[in-house]
Amino acid sequence: MMMMYPTPSGHYPWQNPVTNSWYHLPGSYYWNPVYYDWNYSSWDPYAGHIPLRDHGPRPFVVNIDQAAKQNNNYRTALWTGKYFQVTLMSINVGEDIGLEVHPTTDQFIRVEEGQGLVQMGDRKDHLDFQEMAYDDYAMMIPAGKWHNVTNTGDKPLKIYVIYAPPEHPFGTVHETKEIALSAERNHHG
Repeated sequence: MMMMYPTPSGHYPWQNPVTNSWYHLPGSYYWNPVYYDWNYSSWDPYAGHIPLRDHGPRPFVVNIDQAAKQNNNYRTALWTGKYFQVTLMSINVGEDIGLEVHPTTDQFIRVEEGQGLVQMGDRKDHLDFQEMAYDDYAMMIPAGKWHNVTNTGDKPLKIYVIYAPPEHPFGTVHETKEIALSAERNHHG
């Protein structure tokens, strides 16, 4: 009988990080499948707390589900790089992100907890696309498309958003939607 896939017996070094041949090379990064501590020595990955701050543009590995659920701010930039940005959002019951359009920025939104109504359209006054989104649902929003997400559940809607290119300044934290709207008005003049 011919085997199509190798068995996980450790035959290949990448199947077992402990025996990986590059693991012990001088000057190599000591790979840890849970989290490599890039000078965040105060963070214990097993303590259940992720520091919610902008970790970009340095390499960063995170349990995005845990980070999104841990975030209680309206918006927290988690990672800002040169070509894209990851933000965490917590939308209160009955509230929404706010009708908006990003002319040159594509967006990806994933629901980690809660449920919401997703609306999109080519015009502000004509949102002809409507879908419900629940835990583990994702939304892809093309640049130039008006959109909104409204929390229709009974608990905060926990999401993360990927903007390409970045939309908010490095280190952005908006505790409330009102603070975010004020900051955006000041930023855009």
